[in-house]
Amino acid sequence: MACLVMAAATFVIVDRVAAGRAESRTAEAFQQGMGTPKRPSVAVRGFPVLTEPASGTLRHVDITAHDIPARGTSRTLPVTRLTVELDDLRTSGNADQANARAVDARAFLSYEDLSDALGLQISQDTEPGRVKARVVLPSSGEVAVSMAVSVLSDNCIAFTDVRIAQGKVLAQPVVLRSIPQGLHLRSVAVTATGLDARFTGDKVTFQPYTSSA
Repeated sequence: MACLVMAAATFVIVDRVAAGRAESRTAEAFQQGMGTPKRPSVAVRGFPVLTEPASGTLRHVDITAHDIPARGTSRTLPVTRLTVELDDLRTSGNADQANARAVDARAFLSYEDLSDALGLQISQDTEPGRVKARVVLPSSGEVAVSMAVSVLSDNCIAFTDVRIAQGKVLAQPVVLRSIPQGLHLRSVAVTATGLDARFTGDKVTFQPYTSSA
């Protein structure tokens, strides 16, 4: 019996070591693929993990990353915080790319980051589902523009139903390019501290972003 207990304990320890190594490799692949300044936190869920790296696939992985930079030359936004739940994650041998069969993700866009990216002072409006922006107009001075927030195709956030005639500064949608390829924006909610965007995806790829735009 003592030998069985010792063997079980040893297996658990070795399995946790394997999980730690898998988490480190996944964090490296994600950081290289998304260009985050710091490595994300990664948790490999389930037991045992020991047999999963040998197959090249991790069954369940949770990732939390911060400060994902905006990419592209069109109007884009950085992602303040991205939390991702992945099923069947496979990393490449050189750790610069990772693929997942299915993903649920949540991106948080703080008002501070929104304001910096758009050049306006953005905050939550008193009416649910709306934000307000302070705009300085040559003839009218400073005014507050109220806008509804909604989802467009191609991972775009739209600012619509502008409440004052002068408020055309956010008439064009903004694009979320700083998210993994294959994720699709499903909803966006206005909170007290920022926008809460939700994504889903199948066969999602994390790899270095390249664009001629």
